[in-house]
Amino acid sequence: APGHRHVPDDARQIAAVPDTDDPRPWRRCVGLMLIGPDGRVFVGNRADTAGEHWQMPQGGIDEGETPREAALRELHEEIGTDRAEIVAEYPDWLSYDLPPEISRRIWGGRYRGQMQRWFALRFTGTDEDIDLAHHHREFTAWRWEEVDRLPTLVVGFKRDVYRKVVAAFRHLATGRG
Repeated sequence: APGHRHVPDDARQIAAVPDTDDPRPWRRCVGLMLIGPDGRVFVGNRADTAGEHWQMPQGGIDEGETPREAALRELHEEIGTDRAEIVAEYPDWLSYDLPPEISRRIWGGRYRGQMQRWFALRFTGTDEDIDLAHHHREFTAWRWEEVDRLPTLVVGFKRDVYRKVVAAFRHLATGRG
């Protein structure tokens, strides 16, 4: 589907693909499926958008940082805990395009969307370890959610990426293939 392509690991290959009119690259970032002890997944309600906008944590990869390092940093920054261990990594980069009215407004208009490396993490703490105000507040609220509901909760332009991530990591949350 347009906007949702597998991209090689080589970070230099983030330029637009030929079948689009948008020449801007995707912003490199990570996505985190944090799986709680009962198999439900952490979701937060975005602080930068009014209303109900639930998603899993995600964030940019800093210069010189590996995706794995970025995942652990983002976990700590966005939800205020390091009480988790990486248990799986999605084998490819997944990308999505933002609607033009959003992509031209954020990140100085430099990016058409995001190219993400996804990680599944097993939460080893308790709910009390989660502190949304630890760093810059990304979420106004959080909850544990059933893994199969994740694609229906997220904004439409991220839905295909969420379906792929859920399909790849569902067995880690449910104990089933």
